[in-house]
Amino acid sequence: MATTYKTVQGDMWDSIAHKLAGTENVTAQLIEANMDKSDIMIFSAGIELVVPEFNNYAADEEYYPPWKK
Repeated sequence: MATTYKTVQGDMWDSIAHKLAGTENVTAQLIEANMDKSDIMIFSAGIELVVPEFNNYAADEEYYPPWKK
């Protein structure tokens, strides 16, 4: 069974990544797992997201979200 996360009003991709993995460096992985919602910048409450198994490549800039490169 896949792990899920229900958004709260005002959640953004990087803040969700930080809540779930302790770092924003997994933001791209979170977005890739939820491509059908990738156009949302600020979430309303109650949107269910799939939480992938994160690979934390904190030292590798290739895996940073685009706005952190």
